[in-house]
Amino acid sequence: MNTATYLALGDSYTIGEGVEADERWPAQLARRLRALGVALGDPEIVATTGWTTDELSAAMDAAPLAPSYALVSLLIGVNNQYRGRALDDYREEFHALLARAIALAGSPARVFVVSIPDWGVTRFAREQGRDAAHVGAQIDAFNAAARTIAADAGVAFVDVTTASRDAGGGEAMLVADGLHPSAAQYALWTEEIVPVARALLRAGAGAPSGA
Repeated sequence: MNTATYLALGDSYTIGEGVEADERWPAQLARRLRALGVALGDPEIVATTGWTTDELSAAMDAAPLAPSYALVSLLIGVNNQYRGRALDDYREEFHALLARAIALAGSPARVFVVSIPDWGVTRFAREQGRDAAHVGAQIDAFNAAARTIAADAGVAFVDVTTASRDAGGGEAMLVADGLHPSAAQYALWTEEIVPVARALLRAGAGAPSGA
């Protein structure tokens, strides 16, 4: 049986700042799917802590990518929000990134978008004196833009923001910096992502390249 390939695009939330490589949600996702009988390889990750949409795009230009991927995920935007960048710019840049993700997968049915979690509930935000309601409202606006763009492209959208708000403020759900998710929080996200990713692969969209 050929092994399906998986490309994960993003920022600190995808590379798993502060956790071990096998604790990142893309790695947890691949293991869960394999346990369900899906022949999915370990994720190829293009992500770095701090990246904004334009920085991810530049990194993709330089990365040795090998399409077509059986599955591609995209989670990006928190650093646009954190740095105070314009929502309209995010819309334009996210739209371009999603188009690239679809091209790398060969079909929108092989791509899913993951929502931006709400860092406003974290200890880091409290210690910095951030207004949690304001951060949350901005995150909602960015997510609404991403959801609309994904829907227009026929791409699945997975909400992990709710899980981040429900549990993401607890110390067990954060790494030492009080900002980034722990493996336990990523496990909650993975629970939300598994059925979507599995459905995409089950639908026949996940045939490995060359199959």
